[in-house]
Formats: sequence, C-alpha cells, structure tokens
Amino acid sequence: MPDVDAKPRPRAATPADDAPHLLIVDDDRRIRDLISRFLSENGYRVTTAESAADARGRLAGLTFDLLILDVMMPGENGFELAQFVRRDSHVPILMLTARAETQDRITGLEIGADDYLAKPFEPRELLLRIGNIIKRSAAPPTQAIEAVRFGPFVFHLERGELTREDEPVRLTDRERDMLRVLSERPGDTVPRQALVAPGVAAGDRAVDVQVNRLRRKIERDPANPAYVQTVRGVGYRLVVAP
Repeated sequence: MPDVDAKPRPRAATPADDAPHLLIVDDDRRIRDLISRFLSENGYRVTTAESAADARGRLAGLTFDLLILDVMMPGENGFELAQFVRRDSHVPILMLTARAETQDRITGLEIGADDYLAKPFEPRELLLRIGNIIKRSAAPPTQAIEAVRFGPFVFHLERGELTREDEPVRLTDRERDMLRVLSERPGDTVPRQALVAPGVAAGDRAVDVQVNRLRRKIERDPANPAYVQTVRGVGYRLVVAP
C-alpha cells in the first residue's frame, strides 16, 4: 500500500482552478482517499472513480490531464480501461498496481500507458512521475507571429504596419484590424464574424466593402485577388505566397 501518511504535512490551500486535473481509478477506497488527499495537498485537482464503469462516466463529462489507473480491479481491469481510453484519446496514463512482473509492465506500455508504478510506492516518486508525465505531454508553447510576408508586402502584427519593399503602405484603422486578424492565421480561413467591426451585424456588406478597399492597396488585380481570397459562404484567408 502507498505510505502517503508517512510524513504529516500542513494543510495546503485549495488547488488553483487551472491546476492539472487528475483522475484516480482504484477499487480500494482507502488508497483512493490517501492518494487523492496527498495529490490535492501538492496542488493538483483530483477526481476519483471506484471502477472502470465509474471512470467512463467521469471521462464522458470531464477533461483530465492525467489518468492514474489501478490494474487489478474487479470486472473491467485497468488494462481494459486503458485500451478503451486509447481508442480516441491521447490523455497521459499512469498504471498503478501491486503486480510488478515485467510482462505486466510491457502490457501496459504496449496498450499506450505512459508510465507504470508498482505498489507499494513512495509518495514522492508518484509525485515526480506525475510531474514528469505532464511536462512531457504538455504542448510546446506557440510562438507568436511577429510578421507575415506575402508577395512584396510585410505586415508587422504588433506595430500594425504594412510595408511594400520597405516603403510604408497607409492603412485605415479598420484595414489594419482586419489585416491583423488575417495575419494571425495565415493560410487559414477566417470567418466573416471575426472580421466584423464592433456593433456591426455579421451579414452586413461593410465587411466586403472593407476587404475590397484593402485589396485595392495590396492586390495587382483586386477582381482576382492573390493574397486576400474569398472562401465562399465562410469568410476570407490571407494567402502567404511569394
């Protein structure tokens, strides 16, 4: 059994709303409660489930950053639950079990588990393994786009400046705002709603008028635009092309 009560610790503050959310699935209530309390005291949000069926219900309504699954549960075991989860989810999984045989570890990893910890275990080891899994699974930070280049033009998003071969191109505030929105998603279709000025209905022709004015400043042939293209029935996209 995990010795999570070995060292008394002061009661921690309630975990932050954006703290990683963990799901503990174990049929042993005492172990669930001990692990839940220990992880909560160390800053994690924790939800528990007493069976695979109970866990399925939790997974249907909540999003988790890590699943801690006990292997040896009556009925559907942890391996089977992990297989079910892996059908359509990449959420990290830590298998937790009293069985430490090599074949069991291999089975868990083949199913798609990220790590495997045998009972009894040191609480600090559990904490370190959870932290490492979450760090590995975290998406790399998205680097903000500073500027986009299309043909002879360069638009600097933060400054809102458009240049053509290093010469400034004068923009109105609306044109600058629209070009910034398009430049934040180069190549992607931007819905009309995202280009509408505050207080203007999405179906208003003002969007088309403003786009046409912008085209006259950057397109060689505004009637056949190469850069700010129309996606019929959806919106517009900025084509980044030489």
